[in-house]
Amino acid sequence: MAIDEKRFLADLHKLREFGASGVGKGVVRPAFSDADTAARRWLSSRMQEAGLQPHFDPVGNLFGLAQGPSLLMGSHSDSQPEGGWLDGALGVIAALEIARASDRPISVVSFQDEEGRFGVTTGSAIWSGGLKLSDADALTDHAGTTLAAARASMRNLTQGFVDPGQFTGFIEMHIEQGPSLDTAGDLIGVVTDIVGIRDMVICFEGQQNHAGTTPMHLRRDAFQALSLFNSEIATRFQNVVTPQTVWTIGHVDLHPNASSIVPGRARFSMQWRDQDSDRLMRMEQIIRETAQKIADRSGMALSFGPLLGLEPVAMDKSLQKRLETGAQRVAPGKWRHMPSGALHDATNVARLMPVAMLFVPSINGISHDFAEDTSEDDLIAGLRVLEIAAKS
Repeated sequence: MAIDEKRFLADLHKLREFGASGVGKGVVRPAFSDADTAARRWLSSRMQEAGLQPHFDPVGNLFGLAQGPSLLMGSHSDSQPEGGWLDGALGVIAALEIARASDRPISVVSFQDEEGRFGVTTGSAIWSGGLKLSDADALTDHAGTTLAAARASMRNLTQGFVDPGQFTGFIEMHIEQGPSLDTAGDLIGVVTDIVGIRDMVICFEGQQNHAGTTPMHLRRDAFQALSLFNSEIATRFQNVVTPQTVWTIGHVDLHPNASSIVPGRARFSMQWRDQDSDRLMRMEQIIRETAQKIADRSGMALSFGPLLGLEPVAMDKSLQKRLETGAQRVAPGKWRHMPSGALHDATNVARLMPVAMLFVPSINGISHDFAEDTSEDDLIAGLRVLEIAAKS
């Protein structure tokens, strides 16, 4: 059987309806939300129709299992709090279409909580053995909900963990989530490696006080400590990082978060990414040292949350060659090798088996936003490359 491009696109648009934002093609489908669970139930039915055996594991990872040894393909179907319709979803629906059309056994997976409501690529991290379920259950989201409480909502669907020994390898198709392919007019990116990531919560605690009567020189303003940290960390990193290194303070929680009160506590996320493990470690040292110096200087109490992260991972050469063959046939002169600056479930799966990744362009390089999009022609080009790789 050949791939059915119209069916592929129809399924992709149908998945978008679960948690549709009402703004363009945007999606609001965080892990374990009602929309996420409904989407997984629908995916389970589509897997069954394709002749696969649906299987929810204890953390909500959904597998569509082929009989006997098989190549595993897929990604994730949860979204960012304000996400796009293709991030993760593309890889799942593409894998489903390949499983329908391939004359070789293909299994499909939609990993749970790749977007990090509770951690870093939580579902695949647990399945791959990188994170103990007992430790993961204690992780909380920004509202204080634990993973244990969230996954209890799916308890009537779940079974045991899937044995990874039945899979010969893993290929993940994904949008680039960056501007390189779109800017150059290339159609396909064959990934060479995925960067490493570190993620940690930092908390400065000073003194909550009246914003009108507390003199500036007597304030222990936690937000000012955060502001100093943000400025100084960039200076401290200058002689350590490369142009490809990135770091982000993406979530800030001020207490009590009121206009007329000097903030007594600033709790914020600190995330950094690089392709070199030693550099990631050096950056951690600088972060801790800089935060401590600012806390001492400002009269703040300082605390650090647990350090989460994944090591940089190189793609498997054999699987990568299969994608290169497909890229050359589908897009001669319009494909490239490239690293992934974004984190993906393939990083975790690499603990268990050979992995490879395929990118298609993101229009204007936009992702993690309602405006995320890719032309349907480019989506189909990626699907064709994946089809060739599955047959190689």
